[in-house]
Amino acid sequence: MYITTNPAKTVLYIGITNSLASRMAQHYANRGSDQTFAGRYFCYNLVHFEEYTDSKAAIAREKELKGWTRAKKEVLIATGNPAWDFLET
Repeated sequence: MYITTNPAKTVLYIGITNSLASRMAQHYANRGSDQTFAGRYFCYNLVHFEEYTDSKAAIAREKELKGWTRAKKEVLIATGNPAWDFLET
């Protein structure tokens, strides 16, 4: 499960993947594309991720976070990444 943001840090995108590095490359390649939410809003900067061995647990966590408020998501990100640095995969 991962969270990306745009360069201005005004939009958040939450997703799951089994290959974070590949997925981040896809987000970057799709930047500016109207065909995807992450592309449309330039959400290619990784700010938070969690690893799961069970895909059902990852999907459940993704759904949980998507139901959270922006403020609650910001607290989660800041807990592990206080400066909201763009993380490397």
